[in-house]
Amino acid sequence: MTVYVGEDVHRGGEPLYLAVLNYLFSHRVAGATVVKGVAGFGSDHRLHTSRLLEMSENLPIRMEFIESEQTLATILPALRELVTEGLIVVSDVEVIQHKHR
Repeated sequence: MTVYVGEDVHRGGEPLYLAVLNYLFSHRVAGATVVKGVAGFGSDHRLHTSRLLEMSENLPIRMEFIESEQTLATILPALRELVTEGLIVVSDVEVIQHKHR
């Protein structure tokens, strides 16, 4: 699953990406990664880039995690409510190899 939000979107006084990450952690998702983009634009076609100082406050944030269909079905309803502004994408993935320390 991939969740895309702007870094300036907040929920309950904290950045939305952090609220989503905390939600995933509290629901024992196996792992998640948050990546901050250096440039991007959304459906409004406003360019956001770290090179343009006046537009750099809302860079794209991408969160990714891989989880079972059963777990996704459990967490998705609340996740949809939590992500009030953004994009949630579910994709099939084939795990080729997983090594754990």
